[in-house]
Amino acid sequence: MPPAADVPADAAAALPALLKRYFGYDAFRPLQREIMDASLSGRDVVAILPTGAGKSLCYQLPALVREGLTVVVSPLIALMKDQVDQLQAAGVAATALNSSLDASEARGRHAELWSGRTKILFVAPERLVAPEFLAKLAQWKVAALAVDEAHCISEWGHDFRPEYRQLRAVREALAAGGRPVPTIALTATATPRVREDIVTQLGLAAPEVFVASFNRPNLTYRVVAKDGAARQVVEFVRARPDDAGIVYCQSRRTAEAMAAALVKAGVEAAPYHAGLDAAVRARNQDKFLRDDVRVVCATVAFGMGINKPNVRFVVHADLPKNVEGYYQETGRAGRDGLPSECVLLYSRGDVAKYIGFLDEIEDEAARRMSRAQLDRMAQFADTARCRRVELLAYFGEAWRDEAGEEACGACDNCLEPRQAYDATVDSQKFLSCVLRIRQKSGFGVGLQHVADVLVGADNEKVRKWWHNELSTYGIGKDKPKAEWLSLGRQLVQAGLLALGEGQFPTVELTADGVEALRSRAPVRLVRPVSKPPAPKKVAAARGAVECDEELFTRLKAVRREIASERGVPPYIVFNDATLRQMAALRPANDAELLLVPGVGEKKRADFGERFLEAIRGWSAGRTG
Repeated sequence: MPPAADVPADAAAALPALLKRYFGYDAFRPLQREIMDASLSGRDVVAILPTGAGKSLCYQLPALVREGLTVVVSPLIALMKDQVDQLQAAGVAATALNSSLDASEARGRHAELWSGRTKILFVAPERLVAPEFLAKLAQWKVAALAVDEAHCISEWGHDFRPEYRQLRAVREALAAGGRPVPTIALTATATPRVREDIVTQLGLAAPEVFVASFNRPNLTYRVVAKDGAARQVVEFVRARPDDAGIVYCQSRRTAEAMAAALVKAGVEAAPYHAGLDAAVRARNQDKFLRDDVRVVCATVAFGMGINKPNVRFVVHADLPKNVEGYYQETGRAGRDGLPSECVLLYSRGDVAKYIGFLDEIEDEAARRMSRAQLDRMAQFADTARCRRVELLAYFGEAWRDEAGEEACGACDNCLEPRQAYDATVDSQKFLSCVLRIRQKSGFGVGLQHVADVLVGADNEKVRKWWHNELSTYGIGKDKPKAEWLSLGRQLVQAGLLALGEGQFPTVELTADGVEALRSRAPVRLVRPVSKPPAPKKVAAARGAVECDEELFTRLKAVRREIASERGVPPYIVFNDATLRQMAALRPANDAELLLVPGVGEKKRADFGERFLEAIRGWSAGRTG
């Protein structure tokens, strides 16, 4: 396909040189080049790439060869500022228009846009859809539209933003003067249903869809039984004195208490949640981004679009409510590709507590969908399978290692397999209950209902379908409901039960389950996650950059000085991966410095000499 009218014929060929010149890299990451080529040809594009895979570059680099303005829809002011700072530091003419600007700043940025010098404009969806703004946009020669965090457009996504639904009207308005403006929709997490919704809601025309592997090989996944969350988190964080991280909590009160416990233990920490004053919330986020505090204790209100690349750990102090949110939140660790840890503190009590909350939802469809999402999250926590395999399966991706095994070697179930035990009696009870319900009612039910029957629950559904008359009613009242749910999930994973398709899956006996019930064959399952001491630091499977740690520390100090002088977070100067490469390669001059991944021409010119001086000083001290 020929390039679009606003793209020079040789634009695509120029991309590798521009990648090196502005961003300091010699090669594209998987799918980046294909996405850029499709966009530059004038196609609409949907790009599903995991956090840290370089989504932003897929619209930033093409913007440099397009004749006109690339408009980026961005949901958060903090994210816009971060991306503009990074692009300007690399020498790219980028700006943002948002409510944080005073009148003078806004006039200056508008002047740059009218002049045609700006290549990339970041703007919130609310501003973009305003008629007076659209009128200006029509005169700024918009060459492309990028929709960041595109999952926000779908009510099936985990961060639904109603204002994103109006972006189709923006596309139509920009196309009114001639040909459609090519659009690229980008997100890190989108199930097939969400992808379809993105295409429909944006009105994309036969888009080319790119879905990268959701695997994050540099992340280690661990699930630990919750046994005093505050103590466990404090021990975990104190064992990593040089690392920055995020601790996710389900409630504002817990986030406050967790931050206070860390501060009491001598750890620089701050809370973040929607209940804080906006100025306090912004200040705490800024401290975290600038490395003035190394841990933020947050609710799910924190994180979307956070670009801080050196988050070395993400701890979930409470069970997330769905797998998609968990993946998005753990994805904030290790954006720079260096080894990072993801730890979930798991209690079956959390599951029971959430079920109680969900039962209060009046809309039955919403309640059932939330219950199904919670069940899938609990299945992940309970599973004895490789965590990576289980997580990727949620997004429809089958994963194997190089030997073809379902074992990543970088999760708790691979590193420390749990002990198996004889679960025959309890399995017979569960399988029999599923069978009796089917025989009585003529239809299947979900795992939750089976567990209700086993524990002898007295609720409307059990009475409505006369399941309190079954022989299996109450035969499991010696165990809490959460244990029966865990057992049921393991029976699904063992192939003795199957979950039906659809939004509200019912559970059925498989042929193997029928045979196990008939023959009373032994059933062996694994013990629940145990309560070990606070997890010790472990190396992730991939991503480590070996270097002299003393030199790395010295380079970090130089980076911090430069960042302070410029009023930007340290990673805007260079991220940890670039500094570690610098400490490993030890460049002696400008030419060698440009060989370090992540060092572009403008950054080399602006502050490269200061890093070279630090390296020379360190080398002289070693040889003196």
